[in-house]
Amino acid sequence: MHDIAIVGGGLCGLALLRLLSGSGLDVVLFEARARLGGRVLSVPARGGHPGGDLGPGWYWPDTQPLLNGLITELGLRTFAQHDQGISLYVGGPDQPPASLGERPVHDGARRIDGGMGRIIEGLAHALPPARLQTGCRLHRLRDHGDHVELGFTDTAFGRTVRARHVVLALPPRLIDETLAFEPALPAELRAAMRDTPTWMAAQAKLLAACEQPVWRVFGCSGNAFVRHAQAVVGEVFDACDAAGTRAALGGFVTPPAALRRQIDLPAAVIGEFAKLFGPTLRCTDFALQDWAAESLTCSRRDREQAESVHPGDAPLLRLPYWGGRLLFGGSETAARHAGYLEGALLAAARLAGELGRLAMTGNAAQAAPAAEREATLERLRACLQAPIADWRAGLLAEYRRQLHVVLSGPHGGAAITQRALLGTVGVLYAAALDALVVSEAQVQGVAIERGRSALTPPLLACFEGCNDALIATALEFNRGSCALSNFPQEHRPSAETLHAIRLDLAAAWREFALTLNARLLPRSVA
Repeated sequence: MHDIAIVGGGLCGLALLRLLSGSGLDVVLFEARARLGGRVLSVPARGGHPGGDLGPGWYWPDTQPLLNGLITELGLRTFAQHDQGISLYVGGPDQPPASLGERPVHDGARRIDGGMGRIIEGLAHALPPARLQTGCRLHRLRDHGDHVELGFTDTAFGRTVRARHVVLALPPRLIDETLAFEPALPAELRAAMRDTPTWMAAQAKLLAACEQPVWRVFGCSGNAFVRHAQAVVGEVFDACDAAGTRAALGGFVTPPAALRRQIDLPAAVIGEFAKLFGPTLRCTDFALQDWAAESLTCSRRDREQAESVHPGDAPLLRLPYWGGRLLFGGSETAARHAGYLEGALLAAARLAGELGRLAMTGNAAQAAPAAEREATLERLRACLQAPIADWRAGLLAEYRRQLHVVLSGPHGGAAITQRALLGTVGVLYAAALDALVVSEAQVQGVAIERGRSALTPPLLACFEGCNDALIATALEFNRGSCALSNFPQEHRPSAETLHAIRLDLAAAWREFALTLNARLLPRSVA
């Protein structure tokens, strides 16, 4: 019997397995596909084609600290998304492209040299191969009181598996539509699964290799938006390699899933790109991924949905079930960044804390002497003092920088203060986690109750008052800000807006607290 079975080999499942590796626990990950990565799918460079991402392709260092930290830790090379030049807009089938000006579209996004698949490769390379089982499609789970039985189909070994705890790191709608549970799950949980869209699940994304990046020669960024009923690619972007020597355009296909199979997409794309960037543009190679055709990504409800809808917060998906033997993961379960890669890492951190109780059941540690625990606490407090002090000292400057980031983005007029505040507090949390150096010896023997280290509450207390100081500083600046002169509603936010701001900051705080706690658990736990 396994201690923990993780079902789903996307970023969340792999990150969780990594957090649990070396713990002494018997943890195995099962993935239905022959490959790992889930919605992360990169194609390698070939010939003149630069390769790239047919799934998620961008990340934002300022607002996604966990992902940025993982990329840095894996030593991956990154580069800025090319946004320099004029963006184009086409509003009708017979209209010529119109200029949207040179305002950046992707809000400081970066790409990974070689694609996001390098993250998956880096995680998998560091994990024991025996812990990674591909080609294992789950269809049934049965609770036996002290363990869960998992039934698989179309596997190489054709057997059932038993585990004390199971984590389903899968899109909630797929879980609802494809898995049988004995006993049945609560009706409100099933409703939450059905109501949680799988982000980008019904989309199709393409990469078109080009002889030359002629759009750059003409002063264009490669960004274009085609908004009419006959559009084939609704959003276009520059997909060249880091040096710009291998040219490519990327885009999201506009026709719904049911119509895509009836279209000669390469021919239609060539025609649309020629209208945007001129007849000298030559496309030489295409790569296309229609996620709606992926039964392991896109549910029936996702295919039937008219447009992509971002998943909302679903607290029921973050609760344990069957006496703690069944847990749910995946990016869509995160309280923040749901659907994004950052959300997948936040979900993995949460699950690592939840599963801490399992290890403590079988690995009762001797309590460390009180003097030793206090010395450890003081050392860890010292790690946090500098980033907190630096953040407080530069609070106004950082908030103003985050305002600039928000206002220069594609949706600069929406929820300006909320987004800037979340970016500002995210800088503090990222700096704190970077500074918190925790050795295995420091946390051995520290008491753990219900997955929470005894060190967590006093270290979290170091941040007391930070949110209040941030809100006060932001509101004082907003009242006299010239940058917000066109947004009077931001000068004195309403009570409802302030309540929403505090809820957003509270959600960010919860995710930070879970991540910090995971750092403080001994490796026999996390």
